[in-house]
Amino acid sequence: WPYIGAGIILLFTAGALLAPWLSPYDPYEIVLSEQLAGPSRAHPLGQDANGSDILSRLLYGARISLVVGLSVVGLTAVVGIFLGLVSGYYGGWIDTLLMRLVDILLAFPGLLLAIALVAVLGPSMRNVVIALSVLGWVSFARLVRGQVLSAREREFVLAARTSGQSDLRIMLVHILPNVLSPVIVQATFGIAGVIISESSLSFLGLGAPPGTPSWGAMLSQGKQVLLDAPHVSVFPGLAIMLVVLAFNFLGDGLRDRLDPRSGLGRRI
Repeated sequence: WPYIGAGIILLFTAGALLAPWLSPYDPYEIVLSEQLAGPSRAHPLGQDANGSDILSRLLYGARISLVVGLSVVGLTAVVGIFLGLVSGYYGGWIDTLLMRLVDILLAFPGLLLAIALVAVLGPSMRNVVIALSVLGWVSFARLVRGQVLSAREREFVLAARTSGQSDLRIMLVHILPNVLSPVIVQATFGIAGVIISESSLSFLGLGAPPGTPSWGAMLSQGKQVLLDAPHVSVFPGLAIMLVVLAFNFLGDGLRDRLDPRSGLGRRI
């Protein structure tokens, strides 16, 4: 399954990168005389309410989903890893302060907070990334803190302290490499969650600007003609499902490979 997931991710990534060459039509082209036309040889996935080619819009929409997913996870992982390292290594009032902040943020429903932030900041891809990053770092910080609490008492860390190495060097050179495995797994699952959240915001009209090929916006447009032209919603819905499923498959595989105890537990 992880290989299937990796294959699907590579397929969609290649489609996103090569969209200008693979797209048979301009994704912004409007042909009102052919609106809601079903799949045909000229348009394998049909056309939407504006007569735009759905396949072309799906390829360009993959760019938005993957860029937002990687941007949010990359940003939140860096912030979460840093705060988790500091919190777990130093403990005391620093740990208490950071973890109480985490508890406060976890009290807010993630998607509802993102909706509120985008509504205040205005719909744009930059604001979507900001809104989804406000809570995204929390899971990384808690995960890294838990790993650091265990790692800081191990022999190699105590030896590094005894040799007079700085706290920064100990955290970056000795502790961080030993806590990255679960972070990589968390990041893989995180990308899937961000893609769903971005699609949800775009579905509500709070994501990409109107007219931008976004999977969530395509779903929103298709819901109005679901009975007359189901293909308008079915294909972007399938794209979201496949990509999210692929990242979950890949995350499961990485968890089994990087944490053998997890895989053994499931097999038993």
